[in-house]
Amino acid sequence: MITQKAKYALRALTVLAEADAGEPVMISDIAAQQKIPKKFLEQILLDLKHQGIVASRRGKAGGYLLLKPADMITFGEILRIVDGPIAPLPCLSITAYRKCDDCDGEQTCEIRSVFAKVADATRKVLFSTTIADAVAPAKGAEVTRLLA
Repeated sequence: MITQKAKYALRALTVLAEADAGEPVMISDIAAQQKIPKKFLEQILLDLKHQGIVASRRGKAGGYLLLKPADMITFGEILRIVDGPIAPLPCLSITAYRKCDDCDGEQTCEIRSVFAKVADATRKVLFSTTIADAVAPAKGAEVTRLLA
């Protein structure tokens, strides 16, 4: 399962994707609309800012906006930023590979072979689904349901 932090990050990004291009959204508006604790949202958006996903503007008309187009931000990218490796087993991780402590050999591991299929299918969906897909009318309902 993904963390609450990841769900909040994805929901905040959908709000920013639906905003008028170039128009920042105040953090308090995102928090209220998505029922996200404001302090927690501040931390999340700061992490996303450091990773080049969002930008912030100060001042009266300030707030957050997408730095990259919504169709260039994948669910997989955000999950990796917020939650870390996506793989169900450390030996299947692309970004944080580690041999399993109790493993005698990856080539003969029955569990690894099954979860390799799960990891591949999961990555395929997550890295081909964008924030733009989530806010598109036809697909948005299904993606929103999955985030609930």
